[in-house]
Amino acid sequence: MNLLGIVAVSGKPGLWRALAQNKTGYILESLDAQKTKLVANISTAKLAALNEITIFGLEEDIKLLDVFEKMKNASSVPDTKADGKKMREFFREIAPDHDEEKVYASDMKKIISWYQVLKDLPLFNEDEPVAAEEPAVTEEPVKVAETVEAEATAEKPKAKAKKPAAKKAE
Repeated sequence: MNLLGIVAVSGKPGLWRALAQNKTGYILESLDAQKTKLVANISTAKLAALNEITIFGLEEDIKLLDVFEKMKNASSVPDTKADGKKMREFFREIAPDHDEEKVYASDMKKIISWYQVLKDLPLFNEDEPVAAEEPAVTEEPVKVAETVEAEATAEKPKAKAKKPAAKKAE
């Protein structure tokens, strides 16, 4: 499962793909059918990369990627409109050691809705890139693919040359 560059934005529904980075933030595209573009400002929006999200566990935190893998192999995934009891029973199957006091029904609903968005995408079935091919880890929460970054920089307009200052008459 290759979820590099897929993020959740606080205050915005759904999942987003990071296309490029600029001075103020990230250029994102929604993963739904509308393909909405968004510029997420680093100072105001909080981005969470899906490959870094964990779920509270009793002893250790559980990686979201591991939960998605188990959901992929599960016989049936409940609908997001299912009641909390059905979602809790499902989570007991796929993540038996999750902390039931800290993982709320709203968290389970969000994870199931993310799974529903991701399951049909080709990147969901791709293998995760080998560590040697990954760029160096930075402080930024989102990694942008090199090809997309190259396309974004190629489309930037060229800066105008400054005119020389006029000389004052002496």
